[in-house]
Amino acid sequence: MKYNRGSNVPSRRARKASKKVPALNVFLLSKLLKWALVGLVVFIVLFLGFAVWVSRDLPAPGKLASASIKDSTKIIDRNGTILYSIYNNYNRIYVNLDQIPKNLRNATIATEDSTFYENNGFSWKGYARAAVGLVIHHGAIEGGGSTITQQLVKNVLLTSNQTFTRKLKELILAVQVDKRYSKDQILEMYLNNIPYGGTSIGVEAAANLYFNKHVKDLDLAQSAFLAGLPQSPSYYSPYINPDKAYLGRSQTVLQRMVTTGYISQKQADAAYKEIKGFTFSNSDQANIKAPHFVMDVRSKLVQMFGEGMVANGDLTVKTTLDYSIQQQAEQTVKSELDKLKGYHVSNGAALVLDAKTGAVLAMVGSKDYFDQDNQGNFNAVYASRQPGSSTKPILYATAFEKGYTPATLLMDTPTDFYMGEGQKPYTPVNYEGTFSGPMQVRYALGNSENIPAVKMLAMVGIKNFMEKAYDMGITN
Repeated sequence: MKYNRGSNVPSRRARKASKKVPALNVFLLSKLLKWALVGLVVFIVLFLGFAVWVSRDLPAPGKLASASIKDSTKIIDRNGTILYSIYNNYNRIYVNLDQIPKNLRNATIATEDSTFYENNGFSWKGYARAAVGLVIHHGAIEGGGSTITQQLVKNVLLTSNQTFTRKLKELILAVQVDKRYSKDQILEMYLNNIPYGGTSIGVEAAANLYFNKHVKDLDLAQSAFLAGLPQSPSYYSPYINPDKAYLGRSQTVLQRMVTTGYISQKQADAAYKEIKGFTFSNSDQANIKAPHFVMDVRSKLVQMFGEGMVANGDLTVKTTLDYSIQQQAEQTVKSELDKLKGYHVSNGAALVLDAKTGAVLAMVGSKDYFDQDNQGNFNAVYASRQPGSSTKPILYATAFEKGYTPATLLMDTPTDFYMGEGQKPYTPVNYEGTFSGPMQVRYALGNSENIPAVKMLAMVGIKNFMEKAYDMGITN
């Protein structure tokens, strides 16, 4: 900036230049605001146009009142035997809202939609989360905090696909439903149309399934348990998840009831203590064959397609299991465990595979899936345990690559193996406690003898054996 000689006042040219700068900034700012406004108007017009296009084939909201339940998923074995036979055993008895305990209604609202009686069928916060998910997951909406009205629309009138178009349809229908029905009517339809696991659709069927009683007779603890199920009936099922995930979920429900003012902390603590001691009824038992396998398949289906599609999608899923082999495996596990009663062995498992394809032909996760006292629903097939004799075929496969043959002679005799200075020698024994003397490899493997196997391991080397196991896919 220039100054006149002997003066602190800027020159006339400098004053003119300083006035042009703010004028230019105001001009650019006004242009930007104008284009932003035009862009917003264009976006709103396009969005409304897209909403009109999407709504051209929406189902009528009135269908909620006469909703019919589709067939659920059918899981069959390789020969067509129905393993999960809920497809023709749906259990839904519609009950009026006044027959549903206040605690169950409050627990559901506190957990699923705390502003249910105030909102217009949707939640701006939920859609903000959905918008973030849309950007992060490139078009697939992960969650979105759907309201009770939206969940009702999704389960009865729409599919469970998490896409932008389906979410928009859900929004439009939710607003229409909220205007057409009262809040109590919407809550009543929701509680009668939501899956609660197994064959149960609605709270009356769920009360019968888990507690063998009518919904009107449920107490606070039982109501809190049921209110936690709709989010993921498979994961929180006491029959499917051996980790008792329902405990944490029930505690969350109770704490939300405390936060929203429905119950006191003292009531919540007492109810949670009651839930920890729950014993669930087995009224769903007759509908399930090969339960550990079926529940494993069902969990994978839920991961792939969502709970709604599995519950109401009319899917037919053909599996590799052979139910005739499954029955033999179940009987074998029971009879073998009966022989071991004197040794305090309470449970066992079996897995039968097709050696050529790896297909599961039979899966027995425990002696009795429905025996809750002995953690029957825990699938021991997946339990981590010592590999034991299952490594012997890998050992002998390694030996064959080294030039040994099924006719190679091994000595099944008492043998001490040196374990290092200061350590006791390792002296393996056979399961039956006897020794057979000279024995070919084919007989050692066929009879799963321990001493010949240890001697063969010493001959081929532990390193070679472990490398072969790794090459065959064993990494742990």
